[in-house]
Amino acid sequence: MLHIFVDADACPVKGEVYRVAERYGLEVTLVAGSWMRRPDSPRIALEVVGGGIDVADDWIVEHVEAGDIVVTADIPLAARCLALGATVIGYAGPPFTAANIGDALATRGLLAELRDLGEMTGGPPPFTKRGRSSFLQRLDESITAIRRRADGDTGVRGSGLGVRKD
Repeated sequence: MLHIFVDADACPVKGEVYRVAERYGLEVTLVAGSWMRRPDSPRIALEVVGGGIDVADDWIVEHVEAGDIVVTADIPLAARCLALGATVIGYAGPPFTAANIGDALATRGLLAELRDLGEMTGGPPPFTKRGRSSFLQRLDESITAIRRRADGDTGVRGSGLGVRKD
């Protein structure tokens, strides 16, 4: 069954994920470094991992499968999940894909170098109502595309990802 994993510590769209998952009857696992409030639903789990760099990322990579969805703004995590056949959706902008992840990693590396040299690169823009709406649309489209591919609908172009058959 299609599963949504959320890199949850700084995720601004958890509420949107809950609503879409409920509508489609999907399971969600929030992965975080500390406890957080979540809806009282048997379909929504919280996995609290130990603190430390990449602990949550490593947990997600160990559990995600081809055909699952990962919600994250973490570009290296996105690259690792794409390599496993997952669909990866950031909070803003287009979904991460095999076609754009290389550019995203390169830009991230360049900005890190500039910060190391003392350049002020700024942070992400504030999350807006329009951004939430755009995220909801991308999540809905991704679920629909994964389900069509799993059903063998050849009218949808995709990466051939299947849906978990648990």
